[in-house]
Parts: sequence; C-alpha cells; structure tokens
Amino acid sequence: MRILAIETSCDETSFALLQGEGDIITIEKNLVASQIDIHAKYGGVVPEVAARQHTETFIPLLKELGINENGDGIDVIAVTAGPGLVPALRIGVAGAATLAWSWDKPLVGVNHLEGHLYSCFIDDPKPAFPAIGLLVSGGHTEIVLMKGHGEYELLGMTRDDAAGEAYDKAAKLMGLGYPGGPVIDKLSLEGAPDAITFPRPMIKTPDFDFSFSGLKTAVRTFVLENPEAKNEDICHAFQEAVVDVLCTKTLKAMEQHQPKSLFLSGGVSANKRLRTELGNRLKEQFPDMTYHIPAFHYCTDNAAMIATAGYYKALKKEFTDPLTLLADPSLQLD
Repeated sequence: MRILAIETSCDETSFALLQGEGDIITIEKNLVASQIDIHAKYGGVVPEVAARQHTETFIPLLKELGINENGDGIDVIAVTAGPGLVPALRIGVAGAATLAWSWDKPLVGVNHLEGHLYSCFIDDPKPAFPAIGLLVSGGHTEIVLMKGHGEYELLGMTRDDAAGEAYDKAAKLMGLGYPGGPVIDKLSLEGAPDAITFPRPMIKTPDFDFSFSGLKTAVRTFVLENPEAKNEDICHAFQEAVVDVLCTKTLKAMEQHQPKSLFLSGGVSANKRLRTELGNRLKEQFPDMTYHIPAFHYCTDNAAMIATAGYYKALKKEFTDPLTLLADPSLQLD
C-alpha cells in the first residue's frame, strides 16, 4: 500500500510518501517546508500568515514528490484533519480532499496527536501493546495508554500550558527569541546545577495531569527580581523542573498500568535532556521495558508520521468522504 500524506496543522507544510506491507514501513520521501523564520519576528505562529504560506508551498512540494499527475501509484491519501490552527488545517484538508476526489482515491483523516504517537512506529523495533506514550509538544502534553492500533485511553493531560508552550514563554521572558525549546536545551548545559530551584507543579498529585502555568510565573517572578541572574542558570533550573515532572508522572502511570513498552513523541521529544532522563529512569525502575523515541527529524510536525498513522487506519479501512471531511481545530483523540 502506498500512502500520500499531507500535514498543515501549524507552521510546517509537509508531504510524505510511505510504502507499507504488514508491519514493514518505508518512508520514501518526507518533505518539510518550515515557517520558523517567518513567525520568529512575531514571537509565535500567526494563523493567517501560516495559512498563506501553506497555500504558496502546497503545489511546489506536491510536484517535488514526483507523483504522476493522474495519481497513478497512490493507493490512499492521508491528511491531518485536526487539532491545530483552523486556517492552516483547511489548506491541507481542502487540498487532500480535492486530490482524493479527482483521483478517485480513498481518503483518511488523521488526528495530529495520533500522528505524533505513530512517529514511534516508523522505525524498528516498534512498541509492543499495551504501551504508554508521553506526548509532549507546543500545544499538547498528554499521557496516553495505547491498547492497540487506534485504541487509546487518555490518562492525563495539561490543565493549562503545554510543556512546549511553557518553554517558548520562558524563553521570551529571558529575551531568548522563538522557538524557545532548542535554545533553552542548549543553554541549560552551561548552567550551574544548584544555582536556582524552581517548583515542580502537581508532581505529587495522585492523578497523571500536568500544569506548567505556575512554573512559567515562577520564572517571570525570578527574572524580574534577579536581573543579574545568568540565563544559563535559569534555563537549567527551568528545564530540570519540566523534565522531572514529565518523567515522574509518566513512570507513575507505568507503575499503575504495567504496559509492555514506553514511547516518547511530540516536538519536545527532541529535547536531549528529556530523552535521556526518561530512558535512565525507565531502565532503573523497569529494566525489562522497551523504550521508543523517534528520530529527531520525526519529532516535530511532519507528514511521515501522518502517513504512518494513516497507513494503520487504512488497513482497517477507516476511510472518509472527501466531500464531508472538515478541518477540526479541537479534534479529540479517541
């Protein structure tokens, strides 16, 4: 089965081609046109600007894939249907629906979060079920119990800011620019381990929910009251607090549900400190558990992960009518 996938949920326009047979998956191409430089001057993503950029890059990227103009060689089209920025989502959904209708190809609508989870299924070995996934991105922070392909139980989520959003806002408070995650991760390596300590919100609560707004406020208060403090020390303390909470909550979920594997996904899964610390704690507490993290180029938004999720949905024939598929900015993972 050959899948053409399209991702336009935020500020990356991405197209991918996947060839799949059983559990053998090959990503033939994964093209990503990033808009980071465009949105950096605004300090965040502007939805209308993102949509215009998707419109400008859609056809050039599609042509770069080298697909026959009549769609020959494509078996299924998969597209991100939500959640995300609705002006951006509409470009991808409208484009995919048009191609599916004109080429007479089956269409699969994919949840963007589902795509992030499936980024861990691109390479081998693949997670064994049941599995627990920690999904950490700019818009979402969730712990998901995955019982099988397409079978999810949401165990916990953020009650306010997502971890990635907190990174961006903390970086802005320190004048470090946008996006904040990579620069904080880098500067934290130069910070003194015991110079500053920030609170760990909700780390001791019995549930699996998160909250990062209070941590963001703690950073703001500290920056205002300590103008002489080094950004490196603040970055180190902030990152340690975030990583500690994420790891502690995830391992608590592991202990309660006893899955066969753990996987980490989402844009913040590219954070080296989080990848390493979660792996170390898992090995210490659950030495027989397998740990899966995507390659760095599959952590941020990309169409390869949408193609992978779409492939497993297509195997179950979960198709949708191209004339009725709508962009849903609040699409739930179910």
